[in-house]
Amino acid sequence: MKKEDKGLLIDSLVESLKEYAHYYIVDLTALDSAVTSDLRRECFKNEVKLQVVKNKLFIKALEKIGADVETLKPVLKETTAIMFANVANKPARIIKDFGKKNNGMPGFKAAYAEENYYVGAEQLNTLVALKSKNELIADVIAALESPIMNVVSALENKENKAEEAAAE
Repeated sequence: MKKEDKGLLIDSLVESLKEYAHYYIVDLTALDSAVTSDLRRECFKNEVKLQVVKNKLFIKALEKIGADVETLKPVLKETTAIMFANVANKPARIIKDFGKKNNGMPGFKAAYAEENYYVGAEQLNTLVALKSKNELIADVIAALESPIMNVVSALENKENKAEEAAAE
C-alpha cells in the first residue's frame, strides 16, 4: 500500500473517531463473507458503522486524536474491525445477539464507550447494560413524574369524595 493511501486511510479513521462518540474493536476472523454481509446489514439498520482496519493504521489514528493507545494495543492483533456508534450500547447488543446465532462471532476485543475503556470479552455484558443518554433522561423523568402523579391522584380522590359528600 502506498504511503499516500495509508495517510488517507488514517485521516478517514480520524474523521470517524471524531464523528462517533463510541467505538468497539471486534474480531471477524471466523466469519465468512455471507455472514459478514449480514453483520454489516445489521449494523446499518442500527446506525452503526462497521469498518475493517489495519491495526497499525488504527493505532496511528488513535494517536492523532490523543487516545490512550497503550490500553488498546494488546487487543489490536490479527483481523480487526471497528464498530462506530453514537449510542454506547448499540454495538454491544449487536455483538451479543449476532454472536448467539454465529458461534460467538464477532468476537469482542475492546471498546471506548461513555468516556471509558472496556477491554476483554468479559466486559461485553457490562456494555450491553449501559444505558444511553436518552434512556437515562427517560428514567429521571419517570422518577420525577411518579410523585407528581401520586399528588394529582390524591387531590382528584379528595375532590371526588367532596363531591360525593355534597351530593348526599
